[in-house]
Amino acid sequence: MVRLAGLFSRPQEGQAEASAQEEAPIRDEVQIRDQAPPPPPEADAAAKARVIAFANQKGGVAKTTSTLNLAVALSEEGYRVLVVDMDPQGNLTMSQGLNPDQITRSMFDVLVHRLPIDQVIQETEVDLAVSSIDLAGAELALSSMIGRERALEKALAPVKERYDFVLVDTPPSLGLLTINALVAAEGVIVPVQCEYLSLRGLVQLENTLSMIRENINPDVEIQGILPTMFDGRTLHSREAIEILQENFGDLVFKTRIKKTVRYAEAPVKGSSVLKYDPSGSAAEAYRELAKEVLNGAKARKHA
Repeated sequence: MVRLAGLFSRPQEGQAEASAQEEAPIRDEVQIRDQAPPPPPEADAAAKARVIAFANQKGGVAKTTSTLNLAVALSEEGYRVLVVDMDPQGNLTMSQGLNPDQITRSMFDVLVHRLPIDQVIQETEVDLAVSSIDLAGAELALSSMIGRERALEKALAPVKERYDFVLVDTPPSLGLLTINALVAAEGVIVPVQCEYLSLRGLVQLENTLSMIRENINPDVEIQGILPTMFDGRTLHSREAIEILQENFGDLVFKTRIKKTVRYAEAPVKGSSVLKYDPSGSAAEAYRELAKEVLNGAKARKHA
């Protein structure tokens, strides 16, 4: 079986503690430990939200689709959910029928001008902290600020007690916006397209997480790897799943997000796929993912 550790470059010396054993398979570099599932909404009304970032620097892997539809699936289970659009493209915002070009206050103002996040949250299928094209300038604006990596973490602090989950959609890069999401998060879900070349992003993301754990947020962990755009009819998709399972074991969600036109049609209607086609297989896939998340998916942290 092909191993990712043998395929792709590992971090340079000093980048992360995990780089000390470059020749070891990825699964031997990590510890896998159980994580208790979040309490149901009625169990502890004062409990703070679990923040989960969806991250992969490769674009087109269904980060936005997965963020929104998992959020709606969790909401169906009675959980209070906030989604945060940290992508300047504003695809998550548009997926709920909002026009980013007409938004006057967005996450840009929250991160850069320290506007209370309450003022950019809109009620859609779930509560949504909206994005606009202005967010593209946030990286430059934040770069000269002290504590720039913690801007999102500080913004979320006043509202975390209202929610059970905060899901953060990130841009297709490992820049400052994504770093903010990883610093604020406890768990990271990594959507991975079931294609060989897209698997490289996992190693790069791991390197970034190692540095964040070492320097800023020691608690952030990969909560799960989500195979997306899966086509069981092709050998290539099946082999991609095998590579993921060989290298990451229980971290790979059992749910497979299959290719279907429903995921493209739903945003046109300004809705999640669970609202657009509630009884379809696409909606059921995210309901199954929600169950996995609630049942306490495995989480990983470098030794």
